[in-house]
Amino acid sequence: MEPCDWQLTDELAEFLCAAEDFLRSRPVLHTVTLTVAEALRTRGPYAHGAEPPRFGVLREAGGPVRATLLHTPPRPLQLTPLDPADAAALAARLAEVGHRVPGVWAERETAAAFATAWQRRTGAIPEQSERQRLYRLAELAPPDRTPPGRARVADAADRELLARWYTEFAADTGGRVLQDPAQWADSRLAHGGATFWETPDGTPVSLAGHLPESAGQIRVAPVYTPAALRGHGYAGAVTAEVSGRAAATGAEVLLFTDLANPVSNRLYQRLGYRPVADFATWTFTPG
Repeated sequence: MEPCDWQLTDELAEFLCAAEDFLRSRPVLHTVTLTVAEALRTRGPYAHGAEPPRFGVLREAGGPVRATLLHTPPRPLQLTPLDPADAAALAARLAEVGHRVPGVWAERETAAAFATAWQRRTGAIPEQSERQRLYRLAELAPPDRTPPGRARVADAADRELLARWYTEFAADTGGRVLQDPAQWADSRLAHGGATFWETPDGTPVSLAGHLPESAGQIRVAPVYTPAALRGHGYAGAVTAEVSGRAAATGAEVLLFTDLANPVSNRLYQRLGYRPVADFATWTFTPG
């Protein structure tokens, strides 16, 4: 086998020139890297945080790319699938250049392999903080019962509510607010990427967002209903609406769920979503 090496860069254009064909060869598994790279391309290098991003590709000498790294601090590294040897090589390369690694997000086995390699290389203590499942819409099955009300695409008048619900969603799912809430709301409003379910009197009670189409796919995210309003079918109704509109464009429709939430996993399967792969987040603390 030819020798392999991780090549790091701070330039998005250089990264995409090397990696875009590889990423598009398996767009479902690479959906997050594709959509984050597109956001950086269209909205600038600080679209996902106040620190500049870093990118990487793994290739055999003179051969094609076989894995990628994308990092938008302070979020975890995003990795495409790796075997343990390639994960160890990446850990060695990042440690060599002094790159700060707060955590890793990847397909489950890849994330675990890198966490082990990073601990061996640096002494950092890894902890699995989240488990997710990627789903793909097979055939939409709308809910048997739709609650009173209707779906409505959010507009500029909803900016403050969107920002507040973004913050509440992060708190509800145990995450951190990693983006300015108002900027997040603006990014969704810019492409009609937020839809409410509202009651007959016009009160928003649930939200389903979606990202812009990328590589022939649209990812639904986030889905949020305030705790006091749950149990009425609002989330199912608005998710079905957004999923149906996305599917009507001809795109593949994807979403991630938190595996610690069995209610949402059952809901999406009832709507016609089918599992693709499991992902995990590991966070690192100094050892």
